[in-house]
Amino acid sequence: MRIAETVTFGGSGLDRAAWMRGKANELAQRLEAPATRILPIWRGKPLVADVAAGWVAPGHPVLANATETPLFLGLDEDRACYAIDVSGWTPLEGELPPTGGFLDPTEQRHPALPDDHRFVELRTVMAVLPARDAELIATAKALLGWHRSHRFCSACGTPSDAVDGGWQRKCPDCGTMHFPRTDPVVIMLITRGNKTLIGRSPGWPDGMYSCLAGFMEPGETMEAAVRREVAEETGVRVGAVRYLASQPWPYPSSLMIGCAGDAESEAITLDPAELEDAIWISREDMASVLAGDHPLIRKPRAGAIAGFLLTNWVADRLD
Repeated sequence: MRIAETVTFGGSGLDRAAWMRGKANELAQRLEAPATRILPIWRGKPLVADVAAGWVAPGHPVLANATETPLFLGLDEDRACYAIDVSGWTPLEGELPPTGGFLDPTEQRHPALPDDHRFVELRTVMAVLPARDAELIATAKALLGWHRSHRFCSACGTPSDAVDGGWQRKCPDCGTMHFPRTDPVVIMLITRGNKTLIGRSPGWPDGMYSCLAGFMEPGETMEAAVRREVAEETGVRVGAVRYLASQPWPYPSSLMIGCAGDAESEAITLDPAELEDAIWISREDMASVLAGDHPLIRKPRAGAIAGFLLTNWVADRLD
């Protein structure tokens, strides 16, 4: 797919400067340099300023609430970019996010920052961020999430230490090195003639449907995963499968692998543990969904690869 890397979080050409990760002295010097940019993240919510990343300079008061080791994200025009967890800060009680829910719509503002700077749920702004900011924020969010869930050595149980600019964790006891994980997920544009297959999971907002998706299993090819997931969830048999595009998805640490699959059957048999509903929808009706005009199905969330795949299918741009 020629426009694959125009998907949100992809294609910005970020220089991740992996050669710097093992140079502790240079990383420390860069962290104090005036040109360096630092992205604060609070409880998984990045700081944004208007519709861009909310970068701050070294020494900014908001960084006093840092609770973790700074993470080196890479170089942007030779400016070092870092992310820092500032979850140690406690906003006013009325500004705390709700517990549970499909999406956190609240915003938190730190008293040391301008009014247009706020901590937000990434999914509410991901489609409007500049491509470079989107890639940097997705990288930071996924990396911080990995550190939160992998504090202990999986070989011996000892608390491990972040090293190499945050791109590894090392066990001080047995010496085992641990690396950030990415979980591959296939997301499928399954078509049969002029129709595509979409479904909804239990608990989704009313009217929300999407392409089918599922985690790949050990020892499984991408193509086999597409066929297995569609068959398990809907009973539909899939033949030919091809790759279309991929999207880093930091919720918490997935890589969405967008595929096209040709359905060889049409009858749907739902697995209720996986899906609440699944339907075939025509290209014309999907155009109405994408325009926000469909009476029953809501428009896909902007920025997610499902909407990207469906939009390009309707426009016949899957080449």
